Amino acid sequence: MFNTRCMALILATLLFVLGGCGVKEKSLEQPAKTASLLDQGKYIPDIATFLTIGGNEPAGVSWDGSKVFFTSKMSGAEQVYRITGEGWPYQLTTFEDGIDFFRLSRNAQMGIVGASVGGSEQSQLYLVDANTGRVLQLTYYEDVRFGGVAWSPDDKYIYYYSNEENRVDFFIYRMDIATGESKKIFGETGGVTGWNWLVDLSQDGKFALIDNGTSNVSNDLYLLNLETGEYEKLNEDEGNVEYLSPTLMPDNKTVLLRCNGNEDGITRLAKMTAGSPVIEFIDDGWLDPQWELEGLGVSRDYKIMTVLINEDGYQRLRMRNLETMKEIDGPPLEGMVTHAYVDRDHNIYVGFNSPTRAPDVWKWDPGSKELTQLSFSIYAGIDQSVFREPKLIHFKSFDSLEIPAFLYLPPDYQEGQPTPFIVYAHGGPESQFQPDFIRSFQYLILNGYGILAPNPRGSAGYGREYRDMDNYKNRQKSLWDYKAGADWLIENGYTKAGMLGIRGGSYGGYVVLGMITEYPKLFSAAIDIVGISNFRTFLENTSAYRRKYRETEYGPLSDPEFLESVSPLNKAHLIETPLLVIHGVNDPRVPIGEAYQIIDAINKRGGVVDSMIFSDEGHGSGKLSNTIEQYRKQVEFLDRHLKVIESNKGKE
Repeated sequence: MFNTRCMALILATLLFVLGGCGVKEKSLEQPAKTASLLDQGKYIPDIATFLTIGGNEPAGVSWDGSKVFFTSKMSGAEQVYRITGEGWPYQLTTFEDGIDFFRLSRNAQMGIVGASVGGSEQSQLYLVDANTGRVLQLTYYEDVRFGGVAWSPDDKYIYYYSNEENRVDFFIYRMDIATGESKKIFGETGGVTGWNWLVDLSQDGKFALIDNGTSNVSNDLYLLNLETGEYEKLNEDEGNVEYLSPTLMPDNKTVLLRCNGNEDGITRLAKMTAGSPVIEFIDDGWLDPQWELEGLGVSRDYKIMTVLINEDGYQRLRMRNLETMKEIDGPPLEGMVTHAYVDRDHNIYVGFNSPTRAPDVWKWDPGSKELTQLSFSIYAGIDQSVFREPKLIHFKSFDSLEIPAFLYLPPDYQEGQPTPFIVYAHGGPESQFQPDFIRSFQYLILNGYGILAPNPRGSAGYGREYRDMDNYKNRQKSLWDYKAGADWLIENGYTKAGMLGIRGGSYGGYVVLGMITEYPKLFSAAIDIVGISNFRTFLENTSAYRRKYRETEYGPLSDPEFLESVSPLNKAHLIETPLLVIHGVNDPRVPIGEAYQIIDAINKRGGVVDSMIFSDEGHGSGKLSNTIEQYRKQVEFLDRHLKVIESNKGKE
């Protein structure tokens, strides 16, 4: 059944791509539409159909613009594709569990794929022929994680990080792709430890910028001389400062970057010079200083700068000519721009989606103002016009802090008429809910559910102060924000007791468990996906290389009393809400034990708990077949517990 669906999906995707190859049809008068059974009734397919809606993200572009690469799950797992000259997507990889990342060489002849098994995230490196798709495995350590790949300017070497030395610290290595020989070039157990990442190479290949993660919300920058091995730390600061997306300019001294080391902690455009720790924020009126920068890039010829601006959760592209400092007109795309690649003719290739449009790859010519769609996601027979946009709202929390949130309403919603509602808790916690195209949301909305997706204190996108408001001893204040959001829904007549549920994954799974222990009667259904149930056991059992970064956020293992005091597991006897727990056995972030122990605690006291445990998944679902299975279960669970009032009403 699944193989048949996948084959149909692939064929349909290819037909859609061919439909967009610029072939002009003759202008013929269209015959009148013939009446059929397709015109009768309201068409809302099941959740499985919604989940087969496509999605394509750009993964690299050759400098001459002749080759465009993207990733997609059209085969059932994430793979790499190349768009041929005829507009056809040629599949380059066929990994059973999909890929974790892809890095294209500068000459676009090769690429490096990172791939792991069963959601373990222990990515191994593979060399891929970018023309034929031939694959050669380069690393063979099942208990080691590889990543952060960068190509040398001459494509003779790759640089990458690996924790092969002690399974904790990530050091930088260089591999000769002609021989496969590698050696460590940066990092020492007694020196610069932690998570190191080579984030940029100089134009002449003599220097590299190294990002050294010091916590989950701070890092240091080092300038490494690749010829001598000598390095210098570029920054000096106190507190949680981030130096992001750095580009080393051709003088090998100037660094363009994003940084939040300013008074209000907003991530803005900045520059610094090797030898001086001073951060100079570029405040020349080009960018609105109230918005955070989500991305920054510089073209290979150092003439074009692209930035991604986070405007209240929406992501916009801005561009600038670095020689004239003049604005370059961007593409007319309103929603979520996710990537930006530049070719030698300064065409821009972006990933774009919106709440009502699936992700695809687009090409923008700033000179001719021509916008071309290069990939075409299928919509599985669903009319795009039925998809709904959210509304950005704000509500006040317990201390009058304004909390931003996205409100989704079903198409037949009537003001003042309570409807089943789901409060969605995002992960991180230092991430942000953004209005991407979310297949499951659109399904639920069309089936009569409303959704509230808050960005409580602790979320990214609103500055350093807001992001750090839930750290350590302030952990439960973010739960109080979710409580304020639920109260807001009820007070404004959107829903009522018995019709309100909550759902979240990862840290959002902790939020779910925290809310149903702190407020046992507030929700009538709860779904915990790969969530934390006990912070002490989570920190003890999470991957060793992650532990210190999570302690910054949640609190140290040296304070076990506090960690136990905010752990939902210790209040499981208070849970009255029916709970569905979903987890992957191979999860390296939130170990499977977090699911087992909350399930066991509820079962022991005769509570209502159901579960789905996937033996071939990790921190989330990577395979389409598993995703469909778990969402079918979620929908059935929500319908059973949140629509009971509606069903009883129909019997009266």
